[in-house]
Amino acid sequence: MKKIVVFASGSGSNFQSIIDATITGQIPGVIAGLITDRENIKAIDRAKKHQIPFQVVVPSQLKNESEFATSLLDVLSNFETDVIILAGYLKKIPAEVIREYEGRILNIHPSLLPRFGGKGFYGLKVHQAVVDQHEKESGCTVHVVTEEYDDGPILGQSKVEVNVDDTAESLAQKVLALEHKLYPKVISDFIKTIK
Repeated sequence: MKKIVVFASGSGSNFQSIIDATITGQIPGVIAGLITDRENIKAIDRAKKHQIPFQVVVPSQLKNESEFATSLLDVLSNFETDVIILAGYLKKIPAEVIREYEGRILNIHPSLLPRFGGKGFYGLKVHQAVVDQHEKESGCTVHVVTEEYDDGPILGQSKVEVNVDDTAESLAQKVLALEHKLYPKVISDFIKTIK
């Protein structure tokens, strides 16, 4: 069984969909741990509820980016990580970590990449931009993480119609519902390709 480590910064609703998919066997792997950059978040509550070990690594409490990378690599090594899944993690993954786990880090982004991706495009900011541009459709994209924001190979997308009366908040809800279905499916397919 491949060992999955999830990174999250907030409520962890995608984390929960991944937990559920490992319990049902949809994802052929086990969640070895959760890494977060914040204390007292709902993702930690979810980890505790399911007896998943977690580690809080706060970049601002470390001297520099290099120390942050080293701390992450130590935790990932302790979890015996095969695959890293970003689920609403708001910090940029250090280049050293991306190189160490090259081709084995996935992220889900709340737009149809390459549109509305890149530095500064996250959360409600993405949905607000979609609404402001009067887009007809939006959705979510699962991609492999590289050193450039939202730029790695795309593994899956799901689309939803944007209605004229949609707000950033209402669109966020629609896209999140898609994420909860798409992410476990893509993770499952991806894990089966890893030697």
